[in-house]
Amino acid sequence: MASAMLNGADNIARFRGTTPNGLGFSGSDFHGKQFPKMRLVYSNRISRSGFGTTMPKCSVSDSRPASQPRFIQHKKEAFWFYRFLSIVYDHVINPGHWTEDMRDDALEPADLYDRNMIVVDVGGGTGFTTLGIVKHVDAKNVTILDQSPHQLAKAKQKEPLKECKIIEGDAEDLPFRTDYADRYVSAGSIEYWPDPQRGIKEAYRVLKLGGKACVIGPVYPTFWLSRFFADVWMLFPKEEEYIEWFQKAGFKNVQLKRIGPKWYREVRRHGLIMGCSVTGVKPASGDSPLQLGPKQEDVSKPVNPFVFLYRLILGALAGAYYVLVPIYMWIKDQIVPKGQPI
Repeated sequence: MASAMLNGADNIARFRGTTPNGLGFSGSDFHGKQFPKMRLVYSNRISRSGFGTTMPKCSVSDSRPASQPRFIQHKKEAFWFYRFLSIVYDHVINPGHWTEDMRDDALEPADLYDRNMIVVDVGGGTGFTTLGIVKHVDAKNVTILDQSPHQLAKAKQKEPLKECKIIEGDAEDLPFRTDYADRYVSAGSIEYWPDPQRGIKEAYRVLKLGGKACVIGPVYPTFWLSRFFADVWMLFPKEEEYIEWFQKAGFKNVQLKRIGPKWYREVRRHGLIMGCSVTGVKPASGDSPLQLGPKQEDVSKPVNPFVFLYRLILGALAGAYYVLVPIYMWIKDQIVPKGQPI
């Protein structure tokens, strides 16, 4: 059996459960040659064969804290970062990191099969992901939530989204009642959450019994330079961290599906701003069983304006690296013969 090395994983341990599907790597190089598209499935059920599910030993707290300082992983910095990025987001950022093909591929596990479903798109921004949702669900049943009024202003201009509810809000403190939605979708938002576990706990709370959450986000790079810029910019979770956050929140049938631009040819060593789609099913009504302490960040707390500006500038510079990476990968795709690793 092929070893189950996940992107960026340092330690692997075995826990009881079913053997996950699709863990063959077909001779791929962990440090960034080629990975096949795959869906990683984790379950808490005991298998008849007695084999254990391959699960990460490391936890968020003992490997790479989600709360470690990052320049843009704070609500105030993210707010102003998008104040300017919203101007070019759909035309500059999406073509390199979040294409329509990727979006449709990432939303497929969300199982949007009924036009009458109630769907919340958390961190919906300009509504790019929402455009994929309303292909399957009536716009009047979809709510777009984001903390950036500048991003939401772009969403309001899109004709297919005219009937959507559009509100400002915090992913870590959602303004929806418990057991409200059939589907929770969040794409390109978790990387800005100061406390990602709290955001996923909220996803669990607002879903109905049997509802499904779909979180789409970046993956942690293995290449040292990409890892440096990722760590100083914003949160790039490891794949096993996504799984851990979902399971701790109480989700069952947790699945992870890898996504990426076609011209990357499945290369993941640089990290992908949209690199995986993680889904989980809510098995019981009510709030998440997970208990958490106070929030990581108090947005009402005043900040030093000079420190704030310093962090914002350095964060934007770090982010510029990830504007160049897809250009670099596109050029390599044009030069290197098809069928060969890049």
